[in-house]
Amino acid sequence: MRSVLRSKIHKATVTEANPEYVGSITIDVELLERVDLWENERVLIASNTTGARLETYVIAGEPGSGKIAMNGPAAHTIGVGEEVVIMGFEATDQPIEPKVILVDAVNRFIGNLTEKEDTTVSV
Repeated sequence: MRSVLRSKIHKATVTEANPEYVGSITIDVELLERVDLWENERVLIASNTTGARLETYVIAGEPGSGKIAMNGPAAHTIGVGEEVVIMGFEATDQPIEPKVILVDAVNRFIGNLTEKEDTTVSV
């Protein structure tokens, strides 16, 4: 078995950071559905702004809100305004084609990306 990329939200902008919350990342449910991430699923978050990386779990946010909120301890590592990549992985013995999307500065879907060329958008 290998752990391979299954889901990726590329260039999302953190809209909130709440260190008082119990933990997790809140993500607009419309984005979750596009990349097939589940509530409570473990994700890896990498900051394009600072290079920080962390793992946490997903909470579904209000549809259409564009919300990307770092909660609990994660809010001390990645803050409001940082650009992040959110990745989900799957343990499998077969190659899979990941679902990868690009979002704009307010976390609205722009298009699907291919992993072969992250800069190529196919709408």
